[in-house]
Amino acid sequence: MKALIILFSIVGSGLYAQPKSDTLYVRTNLVGYLPEEEKVGVAFSTHAVSGKFNVINILTGKVVFTGKIAPAPASGFGGLRYFYHLDFSALQSEGTYRITLSKLPAATSPFTIAKKVYGSYAEDLLGFMRQQRCGYNPFFNQTCHEKDGRTMDGPMPDSTYLDARGGWHDAGDQLKYLITASNAVARMMMAYQLFPEKFTDQVNGLGQPGKNKIPDVLDEARWGLDWIHHLHPTPGQLFHQIADDRDHIGWKLPAFDQSDYGWGKNSYRVIYYATGKPQGLGKYKSEATGVANLAGRSAAAMALGYQVWKTNLHDEAYAMKCLEAAKDLYAMAKQQEGYQQGNSYGAPYRYNEDTWTDDMEWAAAELYKATSNKEYLDDAKKYAALTGTLSWIENDTTAHYQRYPFLNIAHYSLFGSVDEDFKKKLAGYYRAGIEKTLIRANSNAFRYGVPFIWCSNNLAVDLALQILLYEKMTGNQQYHPYALAIRDWLLGRNPWGSSMFMNIPRSGEYPQDVHTSTWALTKKEVPGGLVDGPIYARIYNNLIGLKLNQPDEFKAFQNNYVVYHDDIGDYSTNEPTMDGTACAIMLLAWFEETP
Repeated sequence: MKALIILFSIVGSGLYAQPKSDTLYVRTNLVGYLPEEEKVGVAFSTHAVSGKFNVINILTGKVVFTGKIAPAPASGFGGLRYFYHLDFSALQSEGTYRITLSKLPAATSPFTIAKKVYGSYAEDLLGFMRQQRCGYNPFFNQTCHEKDGRTMDGPMPDSTYLDARGGWHDAGDQLKYLITASNAVARMMMAYQLFPEKFTDQVNGLGQPGKNKIPDVLDEARWGLDWIHHLHPTPGQLFHQIADDRDHIGWKLPAFDQSDYGWGKNSYRVIYYATGKPQGLGKYKSEATGVANLAGRSAAAMALGYQVWKTNLHDEAYAMKCLEAAKDLYAMAKQQEGYQQGNSYGAPYRYNEDTWTDDMEWAAAELYKATSNKEYLDDAKKYAALTGTLSWIENDTTAHYQRYPFLNIAHYSLFGSVDEDFKKKLAGYYRAGIEKTLIRANSNAFRYGVPFIWCSNNLAVDLALQILLYEKMTGNQQYHPYALAIRDWLLGRNPWGSSMFMNIPRSGEYPQDVHTSTWALTKKEVPGGLVDGPIYARIYNNLIGLKLNQPDEFKAFQNNYVVYHDDIGDYSTNEPTMDGTACAIMLLAWFEETP
């Protein structure tokens, strides 16, 4: 959950300066492009521009391509009137380039065209995940939260000790949520199942340098699986959250956590039991109707753990441990259908998930693949029909994490197990969502179809993956340029000209002054973290605790519609999230060249 520090800030209507009137600002994917894919830059200016643009090879200084500055079919965001598309798709020669104009100043950044342009960026994201580890943290080479924790609302007396060490800190704060971790674990394993040849072995199970004959993405998934086992200590029991917003007391390193949950500073933290009922020890109560979202998604993760550890790693004992947990968690979910949300204590913000049929579909689909038990297949088809197109896609705005996860990857999980007619239904659900977002995408020059709600980058990652998975399911490539437009937005083709991943690319504009204690207290950069992303100004204006600490480097490109700040004081746009990063591992791996 997003960290709250102090103070309050309002974005006024006259806050933002305009870009220079004599400059054409050009936004491209800062990482670069694969040779044969579509390549379209977005340019904007305060006045009309016409003519041609050149692409020069930075190494030789020679013009290698000349194209037309074409008016974009739609406007952009904010007060700027003139937007253009610069299409250089025909340029396929490998190299590093820059766009120039002969008679007009152009603000551009270099980009690369190459088969290996995406290198091993997915591994950088795994590095960020290791930095988020709770317990032994290889980035700090320290252990933290060794006293997690003391139970609340469980079948045992309150304040009973339960070993809940492990897992990941959720974002810039140090809470731990089953809501997000269950998704992160499962999605990393599915990334591996899709691209096993693309993941390397550079660290051991503790995240320290040194190979252990297990791909690092599975080391990270194992870290999460083991934590879920802790939260499921016996059959029929499930805990779902460690700590709450009493964590939000300022910058603090994990091993020296001064938050106090009633047992003293840097001591035990509360562990909430999944009751299926509203919870909260302070002023604000969560909503709840059951536990199927948490237990179902955790069952999906465990069933995937069985598949991977049995088939790929040949560890029969651990595989069976996961399978037994998956079966029990699924049974719990069926007994308490409904959703359990995240808990807050003194702040109005929490994870507001209110969907669960998608998680049950996911669990049943993965359990069917693990067991061949037709009852699971029948359940999966039932829950798939109940879920249909249900998604954040249906709304321009939702509560924080209301429709979570942001991709119903269960439709893809189930696809290979059903007949042709049902396959058409599943693919149709994906297509209907894609088409709906295209209405929004076609209304702006960036062809960006994601609403600017909190954590918009997470939605963007999952929309791009929905398109790519639809392609894999159907062979239909008609939406591929749209997926590229979303990917390119995340990597710099946006109004601010910034990548949304920390230190990617290292030579470009990326989030540096991020809202984390790691950056605040050590000034060490951690490559790979995906930040929250741009947000509607109307939401930003009403969030508590926002205060920019530095002059806004993107001041000229802000507007009263949507804002993004690379500033440690803005937890709403510049805080990296664990689950968004974990989901993006599949997206970046998709474009990596197979070794």
